[in-house]
Amino acid sequence: MSVAAVVPAAGSGTRLGAGAPKAFVPLAGVPIVVRAVDGLLRSGAVDEVVVAVPEALLEHARELLGGRPVAVLAGGAERTATVRRALDLLRRPHDVAQRQGGPSGDGPPDIVLVHDAARPLTPPALIAAVVAAVRAGNPAVVPALPLADTVKRVAGSTVESTVDRSALRAVQTPQGFALDLLRAAYAASGVDAIATDDAGLVERMGEKVVTIPGDPLAFKVTTPWDLRIAELLLEGS
Repeated sequence: MSVAAVVPAAGSGTRLGAGAPKAFVPLAGVPIVVRAVDGLLRSGAVDEVVVAVPEALLEHARELLGGRPVAVLAGGAERTATVRRALDLLRRPHDVAQRQGGPSGDGPPDIVLVHDAARPLTPPALIAAVVAAVRAGNPAVVPALPLADTVKRVAGSTVESTVDRSALRAVQTPQGFALDLLRAAYAASGVDAIATDDAGLVERMGEKVVTIPGDPLAFKVTTPWDLRIAELLLEGS
């Protein structure tokens, strides 16, 4: 069963405040998107990667990721539109996809991962575990962590109630799917659908999504604080 990974990296990343799209900000001298892609490939579970970036940075991204089994395409205005474009590329015939910088395999993959470029320290072992869980017969798999903090439901600045956190999880990426299931979820969602993660679209279809244990290192780099934590972790490794 072949595996492809889609890496949405077309966002502006304004909360990071780095003056450049977040995926291209250096983390200990290496762009965040390069670290994310290299982690996927080091897992030994991913055959090829499709990276979606801002159109103005297509050639720059291709230079950064040269020498790897990676296709680069222009992303959409929203994350969901970006992943949809990557899935469209994966479904094209082999010869057409290759001419457009697409995957190099003999046909569409059996399994697709969707992985945030902004999770550059995700351990390769976690990536392999997601793939293994899909191979084991679970068509939708997400890594997840229990919540450590107390969670409140608020209206404005007023607390309405305390939420029971025992059944809540913080979901990470990569999220793994049987390719046909994720395609069906996108087909059912409509072209203007917006979701914060791909499993949410699968859930809307009434399909089961299975969790596996996540990893704290798979945290998302969103703010300057997150970037500094990532740098410190790399310094200490």
